[in-house]
Amino acid sequence: MRQALHSLHIQTLGKGLIEITAQLSAWTAGQNIATGLLTIFCRHTSASLLIQENADPDVLTDLERFFEAIAPEDGKRYIHRSEGLDDMPAHIRAALLQTQLSIPIASGRMVLGTWQGIYLFEHRRAPHQREIVLHLFGE
Repeated sequence: MRQALHSLHIQTLGKGLIEITAQLSAWTAGQNIATGLLTIFCRHTSASLLIQENADPDVLTDLERFFEAIAPEDGKRYIHRSEGLDDMPAHIRAALLQTQLSIPIASGRMVLGTWQGIYLFEHRRAPHQREIVLHLFGE
């Protein structure tokens, strides 16, 4: 069995979904591991990861609108405001989503469905540098 570890740095432009499938695929392919498991971990409490449709951009728009509706920026709703009105809603969104994903690897490639892509979901208004840790284990 072999292991590989890597940190992927993603610059966000503010709130929104950023597809990172291509970067993950390229790194995975270069590790010379045919069969295994890729763990993807977001090292932040105000951003998250998800697997979602990558064919119709309306899906991403609807997801963004949904999370705005269930965790709105509202100065009267939350006690925690020390980092801005968007911080507590960002924590709630990250709590409802995932900060870690596990993807099977077969023939040196991620096993994803036809229309599946992997996304970093930035929940803060301001641009951020996000770190995604990749751990690949297999043979």
